[in-house]
Amino acid sequence: METFKKLKDFYWPYRKSFYLSLVFLLLVTVITVIYPVILQLTIDEVISKQQFHYIPYIAIGFLGIMALKGVFTYYNQFLGDLFGIRSVYRLRNELYEKLQFLPFRYYDNAKTGDLMSRLTADVEGFRFFLSFGFAELIRFVLLVTISLSLMFYYSVALTFVTLIAMPFLAFITYRFDKRVHPAFRGIRKSFGKLNTNVQENISGINTVKSLSREDYQIGKFNNSNEDYKDKYITTANIWAKYFPLMEFIGNACVVGLISFGGYLVINGTLTAGGLVAFFSLIWYIVWPIANLGFVINQFSQAKASGERLLEILDANEDIQDHPEAKDVSKLNGHVTFENVTFQYPNEDKKALEDVTFDAPPGKQIGLIGATGSGKTSITQLITRFYEPQSGRILVDGEEVKNYSLYTLRNQIGFVLQESFLFSSTIKSNIAYGRPNATMDEIVRAAKMAQAHDFIMELPDGYDTMLGERGMGLSGGQKQRIAIARALILDPSILVLDDATSAVDMQTEFNIQRELKGALSGRTTFIIAHRISSLKHADEILVLEEGKVIERGTHDELVGKNGAYRRIYDIQYKDQKAVLATQTN
Repeated sequence: METFKKLKDFYWPYRKSFYLSLVFLLLVTVITVIYPVILQLTIDEVISKQQFHYIPYIAIGFLGIMALKGVFTYYNQFLGDLFGIRSVYRLRNELYEKLQFLPFRYYDNAKTGDLMSRLTADVEGFRFFLSFGFAELIRFVLLVTISLSLMFYYSVALTFVTLIAMPFLAFITYRFDKRVHPAFRGIRKSFGKLNTNVQENISGINTVKSLSREDYQIGKFNNSNEDYKDKYITTANIWAKYFPLMEFIGNACVVGLISFGGYLVINGTLTAGGLVAFFSLIWYIVWPIANLGFVINQFSQAKASGERLLEILDANEDIQDHPEAKDVSKLNGHVTFENVTFQYPNEDKKALEDVTFDAPPGKQIGLIGATGSGKTSITQLITRFYEPQSGRILVDGEEVKNYSLYTLRNQIGFVLQESFLFSSTIKSNIAYGRPNATMDEIVRAAKMAQAHDFIMELPDGYDTMLGERGMGLSGGQKQRIAIARALILDPSILVLDDATSAVDMQTEFNIQRELKGALSGRTTFIIAHRISSLKHADEILVLEEGKVIERGTHDELVGKNGAYRRIYDIQYKDQKAVLATQTN
């Protein structure tokens, strides 16, 4: 029960509904065990004594009890459902909120499909046990307790004979739980992998089709599906072995009791009605015990689900606001790195090593280097997406950890190479960081990003609904909307991470021309592979394997015979060759 204890805060506030459902469950159970008593009285007092005039009264009373049981059953089930639904409503919200604040390092290893599985299938599995499983366990205890009490009333000897089989059933049930719980945990993990395969395939369908990898994806899915099937078959095999065994012991117990009970009736120790009632009460014990396997099945699934949910809830939020973190209305944007060294979790190689630079307010800093050289890592450290292992990162003379995360990230605008857009209108996507932005502000940001013209050519203009991840727009169009989304924040620090890589040279030139006014007064980090994107920067840092190997303006770096000059020669040599060919 340790898993349920850890999740107690989610269902305990709604215990009133649970307790009320138990009251009605008790009433339903009491009425249920009255049936054998009515049967015994009918046989012994009416049929045996031929007092048939009581039969209409017994029938009417029996119908009344059945109607009452129906009412009590309704409230028992409704309140039980209410308990489970309210509990997981809170739990689901808490899980989603937790996912919003988990650091990037968590998502470095997490799988989208697996996380979706936890928030859907695992939450639902936990809810089902809260709504029905707990009640079934208590119903089992109540039914067995009340039935045993009546059985002792009818015949002590026959009851003790019944109890002989109980330890065997209890042992088999215990063994069943020990085997079925790991099996269900395996099912949950396998289902998460299956979801991940589906999610990745749908998200990357363009890549799959462009490379004709449909057969590979089908094979990959079949492997995951087969693993899921095998896990379920293993669990079904466990169930198939133990359930008939429990049923056999119960039926063997019934055969023995009928034989011994008949002997007691012949000797006059027990009445015929008492034997019939006793036999009916036996099933109120045998079937719940046999059904205990199903309840344990539910319990094991809920426990496995609860453990997976706790893995999210207990995940370490290692990047949080410090107790005395500052909220600042506006930053100047003065960024300083002092001997910063950083290494990603589970990586052997350092992403940055002893990096030092100063970016005064309003300056443009270009970052260039090969893939994996550390360019993006610099900007992710400014926003505290990760924490460095050593060194200091300052904004306006204060270490970034001294600011609240909201202050820091709300004043840093990001435009990434892969621009993510939501399934909403273009207007909503641009104003995502500033939901209260006016239409004039949205249009102004779009114009600076060279996005206004193509937006107005769309059927509904700014109210055009975008497909998932911006489907329906070209890569360049998505990037321009992402640039508008960053500019509308009016950030003190702007990060352009290959922000114009998907647009043509002419559009890039137009964007840069429009951005000149927008970049004025704000510190800008321009990450690029194309020199044309950053040659106008106030200072350019050339990175290699996490180290700054060169720095200076474009003209200064071109004048050196270093890494930057080699990149320049490669890019512009190709352009000159093309121009020469066209001239000839």
